[in-house]
Amino acid sequence: MIGLALAAAATGQIAILQLQVIEGEGTVHVPGVRSGHALSVSVTDEGGRPVAGAAVSFHLPENGPGGSFVNGLRTEIATSDARGRATVRAFQANRVSGRFQIRILASKEQARAGTVSFQYVGELSARSGTGGRKWVAIAALAGGGALAGVLATGRSRPGPAAVVPVIAAPGLTIGTPSISVGKP
Repeated sequence: MIGLALAAAATGQIAILQLQVIEGEGTVHVPGVRSGHALSVSVTDEGGRPVAGAAVSFHLPENGPGGSFVNGLRTEIATSDARGRATVRAFQANRVSGRFQIRILASKEQARAGTVSFQYVGELSARSGTGGRKWVAIAALAGGGALAGVLATGRSRPGPAAVVPVIAAPGLTIGTPSISVGKP
């Protein structure tokens, strides 16, 4: 084995690849929605030095939780850059909730490495037939209604702080509600 490693070093070939997920592990995707969460890996050689030009393939499961990449396929290929990084940036989740794994394989010359990244497709709510849009409307109405109720009381003296209900939906953030008075 030592002779093989020395021969590979003498010819400038990479003998061993190491592959590590550096961004996007454990991402929860909203069912049926295109996600912009990046999944990045680092490709290094046996000495921990970045490997540029390695072909890195990302493979989604054929059935169950998962989805497809923006190319419409379950496989996406990226090439590692000068820092040894390879990234896929977009993913279309299917509507099957649960945990799944993305198999990741890297190769350069005769060297190969593989790993997996565990991802999740969140659960669809029975009430959210239109996806996340219904949650946005509900949250906006609830937050705006609470604020309107506080303003309508017309308190001139300090009182207890208003309680604004928080309605959470996966992958959704709602800012502070605002009310405008006057002509639109």
